[in-house]
Amino acid sequence: MKYFDTEVLRPFAEALFCKEGLSGADAAIVVEGMIKANLRGIDSHGLSRVPMYLNRLKKGVVNPRPNIRITRVMPAVSLIDGDDGMGFLIGRKAIDEACLLAETVGIGLVGARRSTHYGMAAQYVLQAIEAGYIAIALTNSSPAIPAWGSRTTFLGAAPLAAGVPGGNHSPYVLDMAMTVIARGKIRLAAQRGDPIPEGLALDSEGRPTTDAKKAFEGVCLPFGGVKGSALSMLMDLLAGVLTGANYGGEVKSLYFDHSAPQDVGHLFIAIKPDLFVPPEAFGERMDTFIERAKGLPKAMGFDEILIPGEPEERTETDRRRTGLPMTDDVVTDLRNEAVAAGLIFPEGSDSPLGLT
Repeated sequence: MKYFDTEVLRPFAEALFCKEGLSGADAAIVVEGMIKANLRGIDSHGLSRVPMYLNRLKKGVVNPRPNIRITRVMPAVSLIDGDDGMGFLIGRKAIDEACLLAETVGIGLVGARRSTHYGMAAQYVLQAIEAGYIAIALTNSSPAIPAWGSRTTFLGAAPLAAGVPGGNHSPYVLDMAMTVIARGKIRLAAQRGDPIPEGLALDSEGRPTTDAKKAFEGVCLPFGGVKGSALSMLMDLLAGVLTGANYGGEVKSLYFDHSAPQDVGHLFIAIKPDLFVPPEAFGERMDTFIERAKGLPKAMGFDEILIPGEPEERTETDRRRTGLPMTDDVVTDLRNEAVAAGLIFPEGSDSPLGLT
């Protein structure tokens, strides 16, 4: 395990993406999204994905200089054509557009197509919260789980993210995949040769497995059984069918299919929080809700009641002080990318940095 100052990793990672054709500004957006995931403890969507994203750029299935086009469909609705660019760029433009629409008419709905994997979904609702809006972000993704009753992949892990600004308390931030565990975490376990717990996945023959590599090549199980499968189907309908993106098993695999661009679909909703009550009252009501929730009697084994987003916020506070922890396999992958690009990989520390 090594610890890294984010401000040392940031220019290094940006330089890697610029080597593959991204502009400096676009590379900064992409890297910021991955570092934000690492800071919040979502390491499966952090800098460990750099080699995979670079490979897709090299294979020509991601456009490094997309012409991202926004079409106003109705007063509160826009459609974005991502031109097969990095999903981070498309997601950022889409949530910005949704907030712009909401500022004018109270609510904004933005669909996006011809996108690619857009990283940690929470980053887009956090972006909206910072601008003062409630937000929901939906996406479809490459096949990872079965339709209920099937044993083959068809639906995506398709994370759902939602955020509501707080008053004096932290905001509510939900980010959850439709799988029992995020597929990216199974990928990391496979990469490290670690087993996974029972009940997370099936192998390619439809048999339960604790072998992360077989699980990654097989089928992830939906959380809550039929309920998770049904929600993933809803994501595909709203983010894929509705927007004109690929859907119904058509989204290309992020890891295994370099035959064509993914054509991922997203759907973003931004809402002004003061539509029905004054802004001050909304903040007070959020504070009251959170205080009531935290004041509930605690179940056995629980010392505290947390609101969605709080654990990640605390992790971010800690990691901004100690630096980003990275396992040896991720460090090796990034060092190899540095050698291939003719760059110098920054030195890490064997212990937390104690940054201030």
